[in-house]
Amino acid sequence: QVQLVESGGGLVQPGGSLTLSCAASGNIFMLNVMGWYRQAPGKQRELVATMTDGGTTNYKDSVKGRFTISRDNAKNTVYLQMNSLKPEDTAVYYCNVEGSVWESRSHFTDYWGQGTQVTVSS
Repeated sequence: QVQLVESGGGLVQPGGSLTLSCAASGNIFMLNVMGWYRQAPGKQRELVATMTDGGTTNYKDSVKGRFTISRDNAKNTVYLQMNSLKPEDTAVYYCNVEGSVWESRSHFTDYWGQGTQVTVSS
């Protein structure tokens, strides 16, 4: 009932920047937490950054100071500005949203985007 469409991935050199976008659509009543996870080959999916509807953020330690998460609630969109990218940031990045739909306003469910590849390489 909630669809997430990601964009912005690609190939970038170390030290470069990328901005990821994730737009949510559907019968949305409320989006509580929006964020980003990533998964590298052979690794578990890990939290990168999240933001609550109240603006509280949570970052993976290794991206603090380099990545910035933001939300445009009017557009139901979450962004991840990634600066000073490192090869170890290479992964598939997944948008994640905790939200509810009009049909079940108080029931919150996690929704996932399709993933977008970020490759940091020279």
